[in-house]
Amino acid sequence: MAVIRVTEETFAEEVLNTEKTVIADFNADWCGPCRMLAPMLEKVSDEHPEAKFVSVNIDENEELADVYDISSIPCLVVFKGGQEYKRSVGLIPPDAIAALLRD
Repeated sequence: MAVIRVTEETFAEEVLNTEKTVIADFNADWCGPCRMLAPMLEKVSDEHPEAKFVSVNIDENEELADVYDISSIPCLVVFKGGQEYKRSVGLIPPDAIAALLRD
């Protein structure tokens, strides 16, 4: 499954109002580690169709970055049942991304 780009307008529908576990990647175009993380997220999303993967550009969606207190990127926030479950800040390898899906 591909990583879906979400905005402030689509965030609630794609992240908060879904039954799937969601990994939201908060990132920016100018961020080198964010660009390195993107293909790894695509790979993990293909391997885990039970979850949803979304991308949130913090420069284009500043309100979401504020609401979720994103101060460093890349920042992966895991949502379960519409609530933040856990987060990881910084560049991590694919196996660590997949581990975020496990309890």
